[in-house]
Amino acid sequence: MDKHWPQNPSHISTIRSSNGCWTCRLRRKKCDENHPVCDACSALHITCHHAQDKPEWMDGGVKQEEMAERLKREVKEKAAYRRRGERAVHTSVERASFSEATTGESIILPQRPPRDLASRTCDLLRSTTGTHNDEREPCPSRSTTRPQRGADRALTHEDRKSIAFGRSDTILIMFYLEHLLPFLFPFYRPSILQGGRAWVLEMMISSPVVRQAVLCQSSYFFSLARGTANVDIFWETVLTESRNAFGVLRQALQVIEDSGVAEHLHGAVRIMASIMQVQRFEIAVLSFSNCQAHFNAAVALFRQLLDSPGAVEPAGPRSSYNVVISRLGLPSWTVPPQCVQIPTAEQSAFRFSSALLIFDDIVASTVFQERPRLYEYHRDLLGDIDGADPAIDLEAAVGCQNWALLQISEISVLDAWKQRCKRAGNLDVMELVRRATAIKDSLETQLTRFETDPVITPKVGSSLLDILTADHGQQSKTSASQSSLVTRVWAHAAHVYLFVVVSGWQPASVDVRYHVGRIVELLTRQISPPALLRTMVWPFCVAGCLAEPEQEDHFRGMVEALQPQSVFGTARKALEIMENVWRNRDPKDAASRDLATCFRSQGDLVLLV
Repeated sequence: MDKHWPQNPSHISTIRSSNGCWTCRLRRKKCDENHPVCDACSALHITCHHAQDKPEWMDGGVKQEEMAERLKREVKEKAAYRRRGERAVHTSVERASFSEATTGESIILPQRPPRDLASRTCDLLRSTTGTHNDEREPCPSRSTTRPQRGADRALTHEDRKSIAFGRSDTILIMFYLEHLLPFLFPFYRPSILQGGRAWVLEMMISSPVVRQAVLCQSSYFFSLARGTANVDIFWETVLTESRNAFGVLRQALQVIEDSGVAEHLHGAVRIMASIMQVQRFEIAVLSFSNCQAHFNAAVALFRQLLDSPGAVEPAGPRSSYNVVISRLGLPSWTVPPQCVQIPTAEQSAFRFSSALLIFDDIVASTVFQERPRLYEYHRDLLGDIDGADPAIDLEAAVGCQNWALLQISEISVLDAWKQRCKRAGNLDVMELVRRATAIKDSLETQLTRFETDPVITPKVGSSLLDILTADHGQQSKTSASQSSLVTRVWAHAAHVYLFVVVSGWQPASVDVRYHVGRIVELLTRQISPPALLRTMVWPFCVAGCLAEPEQEDHFRGMVEALQPQSVFGTARKALEIMENVWRNRDPKDAASRDLATCFRSQGDLVLLV
């Protein structure tokens, strides 16, 4: 008999945890009450039911016994996953006094993907990539990296030797720059006159921290592109890169802990960039066990960076942000007569990583039903202040314009307020409607303007640079057009999200059906290429969860069209969430259902980014 279960099912109504999640109460286990997933459920990789109201199946009778049997099967089904996937590397990752990040935690190495996915040739990447003999060359006897400032400089000679810049690393780095980075971030095309993406190469050459984080992703996708025959050897290589990345990050974080962010500003930015890279790698292989820890550490680093400008108190978040940018160094070089300034690698890395982090923060808030952790920075960094361009342009990084994501941020704040009031028993429905109306009016105004105004595409020039980058210019036009469509998809999903927060779970509502229909139309008829769906997984999942039964095949078809599945993991995860909702369409559950509950159905913090 399974050791996790009581031997007498007739005692199932005897609840051991009175305030914990409903899963632990049903299993008569002690619950630590962590949200959104308690440690007990996380350890077993089972669904953690954390609804505020008592679920209908906790009836002390037949439904409760059926749920108990379902959870029991889930525990057994996940046994193989626990044996194979939880290869824990116990570290004491002291996060530089990061009170919001976890300490002394166990880093879980990624679970190996299913054999049929890992062994499948990645035609999408292979089409633009040759194959090589990937036999590892011996590391040179001395490090080829240049001396570093801050956190990187603290690495010992032996540390540097272990991640020396050999030929195989060169292949993986170029693979990342030429193929993987454009695939992961198709809208990120900084101007070549501003240095383009050269900062990524500079960071990888000069910073062991960044390089090792990138090698995690590159080794995984490169092996897929080659159609590696021996899956076990391939996965061991990926795990080795993961261990090295965690080890280098741990050492660098220790340096920050000892001296503080202000003394190691460049190193702190490299660490933040590395954390975001490691997180993106783990999301790519559908490993979400470390997602919360990575997110906590990145948020804490970002806060400390903005709190470190110096003696002069800045006027606000935007001033702090600009001070950090200026302290990261003078421009790399200046072209004399026009004085064109090229940002330093750290400046570009900070801008890019900040955009990804704020984007993740907004998406995570919809899962937690809490105010975004960096909400106080949103308006200053993402809004137009006095007509000036925003400090952070999310469209350039993820394809969605700032205003749409700002509205989703406001909706998550409204949802958090609603949940607090419900728990306190003092929800004012009129105030809820008043706040929601302001958001809805703003959304409708901006979406209407956006759908009626023509898309502004870059002008065709006749300069030498235009001639040399003709293909890139065409890509920029396509990017601008597709970015408009991406923003509209996010805006329609924001409408659905707002409706659920205010009116509850009503898939048959005219408003919900309209916006879900518009999302389906945009995704199936106008977005090109279909691979861009991976940049819109959150709105795709929102629409899918509220879809009518006759629309289910449309959503399945969109995911099945993304081949190979091994490089579209988040889309598959979104479909899993939808399928779970579709299997449980009981109208009686509608009163307790919301989007956050759907997102949390997979256990860990699942960031659909």
